[in-house]
Amino acid sequence: MPTFFFQTDFLPSAITYIISFIALFLGSISDLKTREVPDWLNYGLVFSGFGLNLLFSVIYSTPSFIINSIIGFLIFFGIAYIMFYAGQWGGGDSKMIMGLGAMIGIDVGNTSSQFLFAFLINALLVGALYGLLWSFFLIFKNKKIFSKEFNKILMGKNIVKAKKMMLAVLILLFILLFLIKIYYIKIMVLTLAFVMLITFYLWIFVKAIEKSCMYKLVEPPKLTEGDWIVKDIYVGGKYVTGPKELGISKKQIKQLIEFYKKRKVKKILIKEGIPFVPSFLIAFIVTLMFGNPLGWLVV
Repeated sequence: MPTFFFQTDFLPSAITYIISFIALFLGSISDLKTREVPDWLNYGLVFSGFGLNLLFSVIYSTPSFIINSIIGFLIFFGIAYIMFYAGQWGGGDSKMIMGLGAMIGIDVGNTSSQFLFAFLINALLVGALYGLLWSFFLIFKNKKIFSKEFNKILMGKNIVKAKKMMLAVLILLFILLFLIKIYYIKIMVLTLAFVMLITFYLWIFVKAIEKSCMYKLVEPPKLTEGDWIVKDIYVGGKYVTGPKELGISKKQIKQLIEFYKKRKVKKILIKEGIPFVPSFLIAFIVTLMFGNPLGWLVV
């Protein structure tokens, strides 16, 4: 078993890991079924994390437990904040990560074995693979709509212009490839051409998935806090909400419900994100079993 499991006394570690696993398991089921994680679960994890670690500090007569809990929460709050505003995680995903930070904690004085740092690395690796597999699942499920949307984007005026510009740049790069004699510069030029080509079609691929598989029309009463709105919504010339909000608020939902009752608004186009909490659960299990993947490279 990885040594990080015993970074503090066995019993407190075991309790916090078990509670974290249960929270991730319940959150995963909810995320897969409803595309959201209930606030009671996320906030419950945060406050029970503080409460338990405060209790451990009293029992073991050391402030390290509650201090590590606060540090873990603050560090993972920063990470969650960045990932949320980068559009990578939803509100539920971000709150769950903050809850894990508060529950398990981070001991800044211990640089050799940190469970949460190992978990974060595994979460990024597992999340990338999970996101890719989920994308292919969506494509398979909506293959006809995806194919139509992909071709539509590919034939758009701006994309056609971009393809012509990219083709001109690629031709220039390949001319340079034959003129340059230094081997490593040739490799750099070839890599640049490859990255340009892959990035261009990957962007189209992602956009096609979003428009064909992730956009959904819902009535205002069915909106939930944090839903991503696709287009700006104006009622009577007044702005209500839109994509720049990075998630609709409860106050805005109440406004839209009132407009809906008055028949001023019908359905709202939202973007459903990938349910990422299950990938956190997988990463958590992987970390418990194998530890930090970067440590494998050192051994």
